Amino acid sequence: MINAIVLAAGESIRMGKSKPLLRIGDRTFLEQIVAVLQDANVDRITVVLGARAEAIAEAVDLTSVDVVVNSSYRNGQLSSLITGLDNAPAETEAILLCLVDGPFITADIVNQVLATFQETGASIVIPTFEGQRGHPSLFARPLFEQLRNAPPEEGARYVVYANEDKIVEVEIPEKAVVAGINTPEDYRLHFGTDP
Repeated sequence: MINAIVLAAGESIRMGKSKPLLRIGDRTFLEQIVAVLQDANVDRITVVLGARAEAIAEAVDLTSVDVVVNSSYRNGQLSSLITGLDNAPAETEAILLCLVDGPFITADIVNQVLATFQETGASIVIPTFEGQRGHPSLFARPLFEQLRNAPPEEGARYVVYANEDKIVEVEIPEKAVVAGINTPEDYRLHFGTDP
C-alpha cells in the first residue's frame, strides 16, 4: 500500500494567506493536489491539517480522503509528517510526501515516482528537474523510524542526506516538481496576479 501524505498544516507566514486555500484555476491548492492523487496510483490519501484546520475543512471537500489534525503544527513540518505517519496503516509499504505549496504536480509525475519504487524497491525515490531535487518524494517503510526521529529543524531532509546510497532519482522533464509557491512574489510569478 502506498499512502500519499499531503502536508497542509503550516501557518503560511511568508505567504500571509493560507496556502491550502490559494487558487489554481477553479480549485484551491489542496483540492488540486487531492484530485491529482486521486487520478494517480496511490492507495490512500492522508491530508494533515493544523493551522486554520476548521476553516480549511469547511472550504475544501475532503470527504474522500483521510484527514488528521496536527495540534503541534507550530513545531514545524516534521511534526506534520509524523502525524501522517502515525495515521498510516500497518500494511503501508511507502509514503509519498506531498507539499501543499507544490500544486503543479500531475498524476503522471506521481505515477513515475511510484513505478520507480515498484521497479527498484529503493528506500527513497526523488523526482528531479534538470538535476534539482523536488517533490513528491517517496520514503519506504524501513525509513519510517528514521523520519520519526529526525532532528525537527531538518526533518525529512536529514533522512535524505543520511541515506544517499539508498536514493533513486527520477528525471522529470517538468518544472512542476521543483516549483513551490511560498510567497506572494512566487504566486505572482506563476499566476500573474496577487494571491
